[in-house]
Amino acid sequence: QVQLVESGGGLVQAGGSLRLSCAASGRTFSSYDMGWFRQAPGKEREFVAAIRWRGDYTNIADSVKGRFTISRDNAKNTVYLQMNSLKPEDTAIYYCAARPGGGIATGAENFGSWGQGTRVTVSS
Repeated sequence: QVQLVESGGGLVQAGGSLRLSCAASGRTFSSYDMGWFRQAPGKEREFVAAIRWRGDYTNIADSVKGRFTISRDNAKNTVYLQMNSLKPEDTAIYYCAARPGGGIATGAENFGSWGQGTRVTVSS
């Protein structure tokens, strides 16, 4: 397993941007598919984006498609979530997750390693 630490959350006005980072420990990061999930107050955790271990394939949730981008730098053991045109409904705790490479997955149950989360608040 890998250890994951998210950063980059904060308070931003609607229409603004944030970039979340997720730093992973371990030398096998490049063999893991990575994902971002979020959980808003009183709601279920939901899939946001995922990227394959080689970085050659991504999957973005419809709710954020065209606004959010996922990327990774295997040399830095880091995955990113660039969030643009933020909306108040994007307010949530954002979690980074990892699973051994084997194809893009969107269900949280497929990811075995999780970070502690970083809070994003979008004001109207």
